[in-house]
Amino acid sequence: MGRLLVLALVMTVIGVVEGEEVSYDGRSLIIHGQRKLLFSGSIHYPRSTPQYDFSGRADIVRFIKEIQAQGLYASLRIGPFIESEWNYGGFPFWLHDVPGIVYRSDNEPFKAHMQDFTTKIVNMMKSEKLYASQGGPIILSQIENEYQLVEHAFHEKGPPYAKWAAQMAVGLQTGVPWMMCKQYDAPDPVINTCNGMKCGESFPGPNSYNKPWLWTENWTTRYQAYGEEPNTRSPQDIAFQVALFVARNGTFVNYYMYHGGTNFGRTASAYVTTSYYDEAPLDEYGLIRQPKWGHLKELHAAIKSCSSPILFGTQSVHSLGEKQEGYTYQLKSGECAAFLVNKDDTKTVVVPFQKSSYELAPNSISILPDCMNVAFNTAKASLKFSI
Repeated sequence: MGRLLVLALVMTVIGVVEGEEVSYDGRSLIIHGQRKLLFSGSIHYPRSTPQYDFSGRADIVRFIKEIQAQGLYASLRIGPFIESEWNYGGFPFWLHDVPGIVYRSDNEPFKAHMQDFTTKIVNMMKSEKLYASQGGPIILSQIENEYQLVEHAFHEKGPPYAKWAAQMAVGLQTGVPWMMCKQYDAPDPVINTCNGMKCGESFPGPNSYNKPWLWTENWTTRYQAYGEEPNTRSPQDIAFQVALFVARNGTFVNYYMYHGGTNFGRTASAYVTTSYYDEAPLDEYGLIRQPKWGHLKELHAAIKSCSSPILFGTQSVHSLGEKQEGYTYQLKSGECAAFLVNKDDTKTVVVPFQKSSYELAPNSISILPDCMNVAFNTAKASLKFSI
């Protein structure tokens, strides 16, 4: 089961300093004493063809060390229930033979096995000094997965289990924050996060003012079942939601999937095809899929150029029309960044902003790193499609 961990590789290269814990505030994660604006991409390593000489496809420690060698950070999503269109959601099949077990519930047999597994994974990482608090690349960990969607089905056994899972994870003392996706009532200090295609619009924000806005799964497309037409999501739509999420205070966006890979053997859940998320920015074989890959790269560059105001400035929201608004971040020094938003998906509009006017295409956002000049518009993907 250790080989079924879900990893989110942070697509920013940042140096690692040994011996400092990762923390957070209401604006962002704080790594080695610095606020960070991060983008990352999910990859299921057992679905990917190994690019290096691993001793086996399931070598999690080797994989994390390769992340570190490439200068990347890792978000370790332990689960242990991961869903991920994986057979049995990542659980080993023998688990159903444990007497009296009820999965994902305030059930002693299940909690015992879950704690054993989570502790084993954490201790594996600690023994190799792979947490950022030890000088390693792991800056975040996740316990459980979208539990609030099913919590009601467990009646009085649901809420105590969610609280237990959070407390159990925090008690393992990794030196980095824990999170729960789609768990709005995640107990402190665990961070509640958003999954979906439209978190820029739908996420109400963290459940505490001192927690950052994290988007754990930005679905770049949708997995495909046999008999279905391929699912697509335009790069323009992805970019719009990312820009809106950042404008609203978001400082961490993870793409699910960034590279989907292949379901080898019988690893896929029922009816799911061998190719997994082949419409992601990197296709099944790890090849660049344009214009999605390039459009998002340009988006990230534009947002990164606004890093200082976003991370340290004061946010203001302005109405620019019936379906238009502006978000600004300004430092005391006068440095300023702006996001001009047109939520009307039927027409182009011209909006006034700071003594100038700007044309916004339907359902688009313009990013102004200096509050004057447009560096990027989410609707304008200039790259050609891959063949």
